[in-house]
Order: sequence, then C-alpha cells, then structure tokens
Amino acid sequence: MANNPGARKAIRKIEARTEVNKARRSRVRTYLRKFQEAVAAADADAAKTAFIEAQSELMRAVSKGVVHKNTGSRKVSRLAAQLKKLSAA
Repeated sequence: MANNPGARKAIRKIEARTEVNKARRSRVRTYLRKFQEAVAAADADAAKTAFIEAQSELMRAVSKGVVHKNTGSRKVSRLAAQLKKLSAA
C-alpha cells in the first residue's frame, strides 16, 4: 500500500484515468460493433457512415493515448478493407 502522500495521489490519479480510458475504449467498441452490424446486414450506405464514425472514434482514442497509433491504424485499415469488399460486391 502507498505510504507517502505522493504515492497516494498517484493511485487516485491512476484510478480516475482508468475510468476515463474504460469509457473511451467502450465507446470505440460500440462504434466498431455498429460497423460490423452494418457489414453483416450487407448495407453499404450504413456501413459507410458507420465506418466514418468508427474511424473518427478510433483516431480520437489514439490521440488520447487509449489505443496505440499502430493499433488504431491497423483497425482502420481492416475496416476500410471490409467496406471496400462490401462496396465491390
């Protein structure tokens, strides 16, 4: 357990930051799920709008440090590939 005031404060900050990051990560997952549902329904228009929202949310998470830059880029790339495959069909 933390014994000095600085360590106690660090624990409080970490807990607060963890809550914020959980919410951000959950938000990203929601948008990714909406995209996947649109793709599963083979709805190209809905998938395109969902892709734009998911991409925006993913990059926002990257800028906030919740997701690593390469992870965000990889996920966006895979979403774009799915969208392209759906649009071509």
